[in-house]
Amino acid sequence: MGLIEFISQPWHWAVSGTAITLVMITLLRFGGEFGVSGNLRTFIAMCGAGSHCDFFDFKWQDQIWNLVFVGGAVIGGYIAIKFLASPEPVQISEATQAYLSQHGISTPQTMDEGYGFVPAEIFDDLSMVRNWIILILGGFLVGFGTRYAGGCTSGHAISGLSNLQLPSLIAVIGFFIGGLLMAWVILPNFFLN
Repeated sequence: MGLIEFISQPWHWAVSGTAITLVMITLLRFGGEFGVSGNLRTFIAMCGAGSHCDFFDFKWQDQIWNLVFVGGAVIGGYIAIKFLASPEPVQISEATQAYLSQHGISTPQTMDEGYGFVPAEIFDDLSMVRNWIILILGGFLVGFGTRYAGGCTSGHAISGLSNLQLPSLIAVIGFFIGGLLMAWVILPNFFLN
């Protein structure tokens, strides 16, 4: 088995779980915090906004590692999709495919149809007002929610919970409630009809 075949095979969930655990232990040891949403603040502070706004006046040099993490995630995502992607689309259960087809959404069956992840009826057709509403409102809610909750899902669920922070537990419960409402109430009743 070559290196590419070894890397692109399905890996056991314990590999990533162990890696996340080691990263969190290292961060706890050195006083770091994991999260992606704070990187925008760090980047803006790097550009000198701290001299104009107190919110950006902090020691941003301590957060450079987090910017490197996000850059690595972007580069790693590009490498994964360009060189390590499976030739098969993502496998979706027949029940889900039937449910989506009832609402006029086809499941991508080939890589040319969107890698099997994103139905064209929702994400590619920007001539429909419904799709603009999903994109704009969803983007606003993610940005506002991240700022209001004091962090993103990864920051609260991984870093906050590992630090036993009650606000993170409350935020994660809110994320799950919001996700369930979106998947079972809002999306089917407002956007798929």
